[in-house]
Amino acid sequence: MERFDVIFLGAGSGGYVGAIRAADLGKKVCIIEARELGGTCLNRGCIPTKALLKSAEVFHTVKDAKTFGINVDAYSFDVNGIYSWKENVVKKLVSGVEYLLKSRKVVIKKGRGRIIDNETIEVETPEGKEIVQGDNIVIATGSEPAMIPTFKIDGKNVLTSDDALNLREIPKDIVIIGAGAIGIEFATFYSTFGTKVTIVEMMPQVVPTLKDKKVASYLQRILNKKGIEVKVGAKIESVEVKDGKVYSTLSTGEVLESEKVLVSIGRKLNSDNIGLENIGVNVDRGRIVVDEYLRTNVKNVYAIGDVIGGLLLAHKAMKEGEVVAEIIAGENKKMDYRVVPWAIFSSPEIAACGLTEEEAKEQGIEVVTGEFPFSANGKAVSMNATDGFVKVVAKKEDKVIIGAQIIGPEASVMIAELALAIQNNLTLDDVADTVHTHPTLPEAVMEAVKVPLGSVVHIYLRR
Repeated sequence: MERFDVIFLGAGSGGYVGAIRAADLGKKVCIIEARELGGTCLNRGCIPTKALLKSAEVFHTVKDAKTFGINVDAYSFDVNGIYSWKENVVKKLVSGVEYLLKSRKVVIKKGRGRIIDNETIEVETPEGKEIVQGDNIVIATGSEPAMIPTFKIDGKNVLTSDDALNLREIPKDIVIIGAGAIGIEFATFYSTFGTKVTIVEMMPQVVPTLKDKKVASYLQRILNKKGIEVKVGAKIESVEVKDGKVYSTLSTGEVLESEKVLVSIGRKLNSDNIGLENIGVNVDRGRIVVDEYLRTNVKNVYAIGDVIGGLLLAHKAMKEGEVVAEIIAGENKKMDYRVVPWAIFSSPEIAACGLTEEEAKEQGIEVVTGEFPFSANGKAVSMNATDGFVKVVAKKEDKVIIGAQIIGPEASVMIAELALAIQNNLTLDDVADTVHTHPTLPEAVMEAVKVPLGSVVHIYLRR
């Protein structure tokens, strides 16, 4: 029986990155995956949704061409072409992951893995059961769409995000249950192609996890301006399919009629049916409990990614994969969750990192803040993309930047500069004194940090 230094159970963002890093550090590595390499992010999440949103962006640009002096006499969209583009993007990147693993001589086992003991995993493959043993096990089983037990999700009329990614149809109207990242991104996609979208969110604001209330309310205004109806503080009591239509009854008594309903209420962690009970791994409400070194309570068993809870983000899982590989290789590493940026690819995008002003005050930190609108940024004006602003949060005492929130064009890209600043304890002056290329969107970051310094140029502040 072949034995490995480390076995990764799951080949999603955390698993495959961890396997590659462990192999680069000289370890003999096996990775087990029941579905496709790349996991949810690459096959049913981040990547396919961004491919679809790119198609929506191109369609919007063509539709808005006259604004830029371009006359387009006729244009249309091809649903099959849009979904084929998405599938080609996914296929290319999955092939890339397979190449990266095989080039490092990582052994790939296709099948469902179940832990037998802290050194052994049984893999159920199409050919039969196989036993794999290793000195270390890293659980990276990810998450899946959460369901509402009282709703029948048929994959045709009532959908999960997985179903929607393979729908090959632009419905006339759709009700989206949940105004989190997934719901907002699908609302952006469908509304661009003319679907009447209604979002129902039981919490009092869109993106309930968004701590900055100003950003949340700004996003809701933008959604409304785009014709997306948002009902916050409302709960779906029942969903009924009748004569090809879906009828969603709200807690208010209102009934919404639509062709489709998309359930996007969050994610369920994949900690069931993988054999955790065989070795006594500590699990708290579905979340595998780990310490700062990503160790479970069982010797030589680690866990990373969505299955350990916290922010369910691919890049967080990837970093955990790197760190766990380095820990297993004997390096003195641990996870630092102080700086984990996140983004929602709405239109405009939202991104954030570190603390909000409210969170800092709750922690007793005196802060100064700076905001700069994209309407005063030359590049944004030239793009006709002036909605939104950059906000930075810094400690009043020493001007060290501790948080940032952006809503606007390319927010997902721009947040990286501020994440770097927070990670390295840079001050407002450090960023303000850094020359930024003109004309670019990141100049808005430079201007925002200058606001509390009193040196901002491109907006007028009354003194």
